[in-house]
Amino acid sequence: MFEIAGEAIPLATSRRFEIPVAKLPTQTMLSLPITVVRGHQQGAILWLSAAIHGDELNGVEIIRQVLEKIEPNQLSGTLIAVPIVNVFGLIQESRYLPDRRDLNRCFPGSANGSLASRLAHLFMREIVSRSTHGIDLHTGAIHRSNLPQIRANLENEQTYAFAQAFNAPVMIQSSTRDGSLRQAASKKGIPVLLYEAGEALRFDPKAIEVGVKGILNVMNHLKMYPFPVESAITSSLKIRKSQWVRASRSGIFRRFVSLGEWVEKKQPLGMIGDAFGEKNTTLKAPIQGMVIGHTQNPLVNQGDGIIHLGILDEQEG
Repeated sequence: MFEIAGEAIPLATSRRFEIPVAKLPTQTMLSLPITVVRGHQQGAILWLSAAIHGDELNGVEIIRQVLEKIEPNQLSGTLIAVPIVNVFGLIQESRYLPDRRDLNRCFPGSANGSLASRLAHLFMREIVSRSTHGIDLHTGAIHRSNLPQIRANLENEQTYAFAQAFNAPVMIQSSTRDGSLRQAASKKGIPVLLYEAGEALRFDPKAIEVGVKGILNVMNHLKMYPFPVESAITSSLKIRKSQWVRASRSGIFRRFVSLGEWVEKKQPLGMIGDAFGEKNTTLKAPIQGMVIGHTQNPLVNQGDGIIHLGILDEQEG
């Protein structure tokens, strides 16, 4: 029998329930909503998580659409879906918890720590410890949009194959950050993909479509579900490193390039000027690369990251 938080899930069954987390000052209990789909036979145990940052919503819709497509009697293994990890932040439309802590800097957490630490500990105990693989869904930060991309340890053979199966437009070699869910799970030997796409507080149809297809591709790769994998025109481009192009001055930014666009070194990326279009400064690419992220806010301050460029693996050196 497979159990989470005392809930038993038999074979070929889908079960939805909630794990209590903590009460609001009003004494209203907030809980972690979970759907577990257990297949008709044993196999990989894949967790899907979204809204660790409460304002990152694309993953919530991605998980909903994936669950619509799963029939327990055709599934091998188990799918654990947690569409809203940071319930507190989502209610407030905020990246953070009420005490301004970033949940994704608090893993593996502690049963006796802060609210963020306790929530992280609960997630590790009930979800991560029962899983063989994980996919954590994110978006760009507020006022920033990201090209659909996988971030993972591509130097690990198993994780690299996992990332290739997802087949996002790009996959980026990314070291883990201290206190992140990916770091905590990786230390337990669990391959984890971090999917970044779109921007905070927005549904991005393309980002959602790529995310849903990517998860179904992964489930096929793990032999969990017989989804037909669409032949990609091009496989994921591997990016070893990236660089933010920053504003050389404050002003109003007019962007010339789009997500996924290739740019050459010294190519104009946009222009910073005043409200009258005078005293303009052209922002040029310092390197050749692909636009994998950019600001959405035209109001910029000197030093702000404006355009995020990815450098192809073979370009190094």
